[in-house]
Amino acid sequence: MTTTTLILIVASTLLGFLSIPIYSLRFDVQSGHSKCISEDIKSNSMTVGNYHVINPNENSPLPDSHKLSASVTSLYGNSYHSAEKVESGQFAFTATEPGDYMACFWLPEHNPVITATVEFEWRSGVAAKDWGNVAKKGQIDGMELELKKLMDTVNSIEVEMFYLRDREDEMQQLNVTTNSRMFWLGFLSLFVSLSVAGLQFWHLKTFFERKKLL
Repeated sequence: MTTTTLILIVASTLLGFLSIPIYSLRFDVQSGHSKCISEDIKSNSMTVGNYHVINPNENSPLPDSHKLSASVTSLYGNSYHSAEKVESGQFAFTATEPGDYMACFWLPEHNPVITATVEFEWRSGVAAKDWGNVAKKGQIDGMELELKKLMDTVNSIEVEMFYLRDREDEMQQLNVTTNSRMFWLGFLSLFVSLSVAGLQFWHLKTFFERKKLL
């Protein structure tokens, strides 16, 4: 076994362990209803999506009643893709905001109710890159391509680790703030309870003194 072959096998194995998954789904959408799928995407990450309606009758065109509408929005409500009454579509963008992105699909009202089956593929990060074009443009061989994939995957994992560490710091800070607020709220509740108890004691003492019971 040559050194080149060994490097290629090692790179392919590591890439298999470290690769970012591709989300490929098939689901049903009923007329008058919507189906939404969310994906957590980091800032400055590339994301690509493809969807199409499976024709219930392959020998004829897709009925208009089965054509769907789609939209992709960020957590802050910004729109990145919109389509109406289409058989298929795709979207690709670089996320400018970190957080959950929502892809929604829906069919218009129809009587009787119909059901359309949608096939949807959503890729983000390293998986969203078109490695075929990278290989053609760079004129690189299989081993170099695998090594480039591995490098991009490792870089993506490093960014993910820093992102998760920042999220952990944010959660810890939130826990500290929440615990501090709960402490002062408990202290305030105790102070109010003691104040009410003192007022009740003073009122009862005054009442009994007036009645000359004390």
